[in-house]
Amino acid sequence: MIDDHRSACPINLSLEVFGDKWSLLIIRDMIFGGKRHFRELLRSQEGISSNILADRLKTLLEIGMLTKRDDPSHKQKAIYSLTEMAIALVPIMAHLGAWGRRYLPVSEELSIRAQLMEEGGPALWERFMDELRAEHLGAPGETEGPTVRRTLQAAYEDVMARKARELVSTGK
Repeated sequence: MIDDHRSACPINLSLEVFGDKWSLLIIRDMIFGGKRHFRELLRSQEGISSNILADRLKTLLEIGMLTKRDDPSHKQKAIYSLTEMAIALVPIMAHLGAWGRRYLPVSEELSIRAQLMEEGGPALWERFMDELRAEHLGAPGETEGPTVRRTLQAAYEDVMARKARELVSTGK
């Protein structure tokens, strides 16, 4: 197995999986955006091309981060699901978001989710992973109140609405 990789270092092996931005952005869109179909993933804000998306989905399937099944509501669609391997990235995504907020020129609306994930800490991450396990793996789970994803989305929508009101009030 070492022959197939530069080294057996866990950081190296992880980077071989996530060596480009698209793999993590696909996982991000599935975790935080609830995207499960090719066309939904194709509409990422970063503008992934269809051939790159198809290639990365194939790779993520091969390494076991995603599964794919036919969509019973549409014969030509497939539904992608996260595996435990991908769901386990939630804390890493939270840390990446916190690091980006701290050191990079992020926008308020696109960083609000990262802020809430950082503030919620491990308890929120565990709850979110349990919700993802129920959604993607069929694990039993009960959610009281809004889901973590819904709470994060509502915060994003609140920031966007406030910014729209500010634009209207300033006449810009």
